[in-house]
Amino acid sequence: MWNERESPLRIEKRFEFDQYSRISKFMGEIEKLCKERDIYPNISFGKNFVSLSIFLENKEISDEEKDFSKDIDKFYLEH
Repeated sequence: MWNERESPLRIEKRFEFDQYSRISKFMGEIEKLCKERDIYPNISFGKNFVSLSIFLENKEISDEEKDFSKDIDKFYLEH
């Protein structure tokens, strides 16, 4: 589940990994999706996690941002 935050308005999620090599593959999928959708989240990562923050353009999450976050969740489950 993505968490909604305020100040600034955003949604964010942390993805956990058991192998660093899986992070690299996951980040590659995110890169492709960002270019396709023209949505560029803030990304941080470490040895066993990737954290994403999507700053919202409006006061509510748009359909494009919902679809983007759902597709990221799908990539995570596949890897």
